Formats: sequence, structure tokens, C-alpha cells
Amino acid sequence: MGCSSVDDLIAFPWANKVEEKEHSEIDETVIFARFLVTGTIEHINEIDDLIKKHLDSWDFNRVNKVDLAVLRISVYALLYQQDVHPTIIINEAIDISKEFGPGDTFKFINAVLDNIRKEYGR
Repeated sequence: MGCSSVDDLIAFPWANKVEEKEHSEIDETVIFARFLVTGTIEHINEIDDLIKKHLDSWDFNRVNKVDLAVLRISVYALLYQQDVHPTIIINEAIDISKEFGPGDTFKFINAVLDNIRKEYGR
């Protein structure tokens, strides 16, 4: 079952299932999530090339899908969210990887993102 469009991907149906008092917080979360997802998709080739460059003898096609998603969004944030300190971006990626990724791949994510951060002087 695939997404038919980016609009389907960023619909976030869970956002419609919240209580009224939580809507403003959810609205901000949805806006930010849409920003990250659409930005990542728009720059996916550039992002994937950077990830491949920093994999250190690891095959891009063998990267776990959760890790790849975390890497892609984090690389987008490192490149295009200049108002967010890179340490925050990398720490968030590590936390997400620890919670949702397999084993200790957070170390792998940390290494790749830190190398990209250094390359871009952030």
C-alpha cells in the first residue's frame, strides 16, 4: 500500500482525533512535521547523496528503513534549518533512533550526522 501523493503522505489523520483544547498544539506540530517531510522530499537526491558519502563502507540499500528516515529528515534539518543548533538536531535523531530503531544504531546515526555537520561547518 503506497501513498498516491505527497498530500496523502502529510495528511496526518491522527491530528484530527484530538480534543478541542489540544488543537493549537497539534496544529503547530502538524505544520512543523509537514515542513520537515515536504522539505526532505524536495531535496531527497541531495540528502541521499550526502548520506551515501558518509556511510563509510556501508551499503545504502542495507540501511534500516527507520534509520534511513531518521537520517533523511535530520540531514534536511542540518542543511536547511539554520535557526536550530545542529546539536539539537543530532540529539533528537539519536533519541528517535533509540526509541524506534533496532539495537544500537543510534551510534551509526550519530556518526553519519556528525560527519555531515562537520562538512558543512555547523
